[in-house]
Amino acid sequence: MIAALQEALARPGLGWIVAAVLLAGIVRGFAGFGTALILIPVAARVVPPHWTLILLAVTDSIGPLPNLPRALRDGAPREVVTLVAGMLAGLPLGLWVLAALPVETFRWVASIVALVMLALLMSGWRWHGAHGGPVSVAAGGVSGFLGGSTGMAGPPVILYYMVQDMPVAKLRANLLLFFVGSNAALMGYLALAGRLELPAVMLGLALAPVFLAANVVGAALFRPHMGTLYRRVAYALVAGAALSGLPIWG
Repeated sequence: MIAALQEALARPGLGWIVAAVLLAGIVRGFAGFGTALILIPVAARVVPPHWTLILLAVTDSIGPLPNLPRALRDGAPREVVTLVAGMLAGLPLGLWVLAALPVETFRWVASIVALVMLALLMSGWRWHGAHGGPVSVAAGGVSGFLGGSTGMAGPPVILYYMVQDMPVAKLRANLLLFFVGSNAALMGYLALAGRLELPAVMLGLALAPVFLAANVVGAALFRPHMGTLYRRVAYALVAGAALSGLPIWG
């Protein structure tokens, strides 16, 4: 394990990942989303595509744990189970696409998907159809496909939830519960496919305390009446991360 960690820490550009984990953790703590949108495009500059998903799954599984009891209290776990079920169905296809993408193509796709998802969030577009049941499973399926192919499972679920008349605290709680479930599913599928490489796991574990501390700071900053400001800050950081991940910068 020590050798695997040394291998991971020897990679050039590690500072980019540390900075991205720190920012993503703070944003996740106060906004309830944004981890993948910030971390994936930046990490793709430094590590192979499937490593980005491993880093996301490991750090994002541990970092929110201090906020999990609050999420279970404020959220609706039964609603989240339906989304996770759909995610389980869409995830294998997404991972198949990921395995077929060249590294540079993945960087383009990851950054462009992040920017498109950001544009949708900023535009105010929402799903105005029915909710619950099959629609919830379908939203989870789209999330699973994007999560497997780019690591960005969150935006489809965010768009699905935000049209509903839901208190901010409940929205954040449901998103946290969904991410805990989706990250566990992602690691399970990667392990079954033999892609859960130990150096990437060890790097994720090494970065988890940074993400954990950043989550705590972000959660401490959260004030329900300042939701608009939090979203604007999160949008700006996501845009910067996505643009920095474009291959045009080298």
